[in-house]
Amino acid sequence: QVQLVESGGGLVQPGGSLRLSCAASGNIFSISSMAWYRQVPGKQRELVAFITSSGNTNYADSVKGRSTISRDGAKNTVALQMNSLKPEDTAIYTCHAIISGRVYWGQGTQVTVSS
Repeated sequence: QVQLVESGGGLVQPGGSLRLSCAASGNIFSISSMAWYRQVPGKQRELVAFITSSGNTNYADSVKGRSTISRDGAKNTVALQMNSLKPEDTAIYTCHAIISGRVYWGQGTQVTVSS
């Protein structure tokens, strides 16, 4: 009943910027939190940033100061603005949400930082 669809991934040069977006659709009554995770082959999935319905945010140390997570409650979307990108930011970024007590994952979008 609920789907998460990501967009905004792609290839960017070191020092560049990307804005990832995630839209939740379906039978949505309450969103407790939305977040962005990332994963590279051979490593565990890492929480990049999250935002709660009350507006609380948190960031991984590796992106703190370079990234901003935001939400649009009216549109049930969350965005992650990433600046000063580094090659180590290369990963599949996946949207995560807790909606009406259930956990949902998007399909993921590839971010590649390379010159």
